Amino acid sequence: MSNVYAKSSFNVRKMTIVGVLGAISAVLGMTPIGFIPVGPTSATIMHIPVIIGAIVEGPIVGMLVGLIFGIFSLIRAITTPTIISPVFYNPLVSILPRVLIGLVSYYTFVAVKKMNKKTSTIILISIWIGILSYLSLAFVKNIGAYSSGGIGTGSLVFSGALVLFTLFIGWLSYKKLNHNALDIMIGTIMGTLTNTVGVLGMIYLLYGRWFVEKLGGDPDSVGKVIMGIGIANGIPEIIIAVIIVTSVILGMRKQSKLK
Repeated sequence: MSNVYAKSSFNVRKMTIVGVLGAISAVLGMTPIGFIPVGPTSATIMHIPVIIGAIVEGPIVGMLVGLIFGIFSLIRAITTPTIISPVFYNPLVSILPRVLIGLVSYYTFVAVKKMNKKTSTIILISIWIGILSYLSLAFVKNIGAYSSGGIGTGSLVFSGALVLFTLFIGWLSYKKLNHNALDIMIGTIMGTLTNTVGVLGMIYLLYGRWFVEKLGGDPDSVGKVIMGIGIANGIPEIIIAVIIVTSVILGMRKQSKLK
């Protein structure tokens, strides 16, 4: 009898967490708070509750919160449409990738937790070096574009600030290694990439040319345009997610001895 009660309480606890994190994701989705304008599209932080739910409570909780995220993404596309909103009417674009965030985040977290510290450290450092290299190259190109009058001062300053901020976050994440946060960071990065790559990958497969035409791009350069959007959205999403998810879960570990 006590086992049945414990199991019931356990399930109620998980459903409560799904409700709370789902509500946070919904609020982020229905207000501008959850979206960071990046050109004609928006980078999002709506995936952060999904990752937290998956890492703390497992893949089922993460997938359910992701489902809520996807549904509200669909609702937002209908209620506050933009020129590209019709692609999000398809659940394969708006919902499926968001459900997969919880799955990928959790199993990446578990896999990294089983690795030795050296291997997981190399993976994390490699990820940050890759991001920093791309941003540094973009900054150098922007300097040339600024010299020729191709971009304004604001764009150049933003590009440089992003390089410095990424460098700082990379250093900060390295400092966190002593706090056993590698599993959280890499799980968060992979969960964020699942969202970005999943959504844009589906758009590429199902609506590529139409999507690029609506953005005013060259329909013959669908891959390049979508990849550019992915990088522009994905990097800010990764940086913000790593900061928030790591801070929240480390705080929870201190309070409840979560392992």
